[in-house]
Amino acid sequence: MLELESIIKSRFFVLIFGLISVSAFGNVAPAIDPSEEYPAGSGTTSDLSVQAFSHPLSGTRGEARRTFTVGNSFFNLAWVASPSSTTTRDGLGPIYNAVSCSSCHFKDGRGLGLPENDGPTDTSLLFRLRVKGLGGELLPHPVYGGQFQPQAVIGVPAEGQTVVKYEKIQLHYNDGSLTELLRPLYEFIKLNFGVLGPDTVASPRVAPQMIGLGLVEAISEADIVRNEDPLDADGDGISGRAHWVTSTVTNSKALGRFGWKAGKPTLLEQNAAAFSGDIGINSPLHPIEECTSFQEACLKNQGQEEIPMDRLKSVTTYTQLLSVPARRDMYNPNVVKGRETFYKMNCIACHTPSFRTDSAAVVDVLKNQTIYPYSDFLLHDMGTDLADHKEILTNEEEATTYEWRTPPLWELGLVKTVNGHTRYLHDGRARSLEEAILWHGGEAQKSKESFMNLNKNQREEVIFFLQSL
Repeated sequence: MLELESIIKSRFFVLIFGLISVSAFGNVAPAIDPSEEYPAGSGTTSDLSVQAFSHPLSGTRGEARRTFTVGNSFFNLAWVASPSSTTTRDGLGPIYNAVSCSSCHFKDGRGLGLPENDGPTDTSLLFRLRVKGLGGELLPHPVYGGQFQPQAVIGVPAEGQTVVKYEKIQLHYNDGSLTELLRPLYEFIKLNFGVLGPDTVASPRVAPQMIGLGLVEAISEADIVRNEDPLDADGDGISGRAHWVTSTVTNSKALGRFGWKAGKPTLLEQNAAAFSGDIGINSPLHPIEECTSFQEACLKNQGQEEIPMDRLKSVTTYTQLLSVPARRDMYNPNVVKGRETFYKMNCIACHTPSFRTDSAAVVDVLKNQTIYPYSDFLLHDMGTDLADHKEILTNEEEATTYEWRTPPLWELGLVKTVNGHTRYLHDGRARSLEEAILWHGGEAQKSKESFMNLNKNQREEVIFFLQSL
């Protein structure tokens, strides 16, 4: 059997190129490029089973493959409280959200986030906590810190628990069809350090799937910034902007790429922050766990360096090399029609179909690949329904409470296969891809309205297309 790279090269000479209209709406979809069947380029995996998100990029060999395997073991490792006889995995807490990376990213996939009915939120849903400062800026909560921690080791009180109740919202399509959304209303209960206070801004974040992250990191900064339009110069209502954040490695500004608000510039920094905030594992990049001065038992139980740099780098290599599965049903007539409508609705203004990775990527299999993430990796104002707060406030570095990074759309259709659910958006509130579209607002309001003006068959075709990615 030919390897994917050979298949792609053999098909290069039969590509049919189309022209894309530049009008704000009514964009004409280009002819389908056969290489789009391989979203990760030559590294695409052909496995579409429950293990689809857990393979290294095809062609990963030698030292990179060995490091991937080591990183995988630490990604799935269940950490325990120290001191422990198993010194390679002690250091959990003292306060934390989960005991392992895979607790939230099960099978390297997407967390559930929210339950089907009113009740406790899932482990995979965390909450950033901020309060308004005197100058109107948002700061970590003075008592509970920057992230709410519902679990703790023995002898240390956890911060509390979170539950959700749903408010039903009915929407009518232009053809008269009725649909219903569920707005999540969060409540913090059993708090051990007092009430959060009325000025608290809680930002829910669910664990996303881990695929293709190294390819995203390998896109050149210039190629992402090229799509910025912060003043909406082209008048299409879309004003994406890059999120420039402070790197904990260089202590200088860098382009944010990772996290729901593009708050981290590299996977190394994203992973170090997750170990610290989610599991309570400190590292050279985060040497001190998050315990405020009000949490005495937490302060007394802080540990020393619990994951050294070499292991952190192994986990980072693992996350860099996770592959993306091949497209499904790409030429199905319903998928093709849905793709055409996706373009006409101007969804591509944020969900940029493709990029070319840089030749300077850290591993050979990441270099010079044409990839199809369907994201511009920029911040966009998504409107009041998805905002963390009714006011537009700076929430994370330069990102506001209204802004979210465009999430990649690749492999949305395999989430049910891998993780057994169809929950989407930053907190899992959308129970389907249809609901995810209907929650869009702000810069995406016109595209949502276009979707609501479609007939039932056309809406289903758009969903077929999204499920094929």
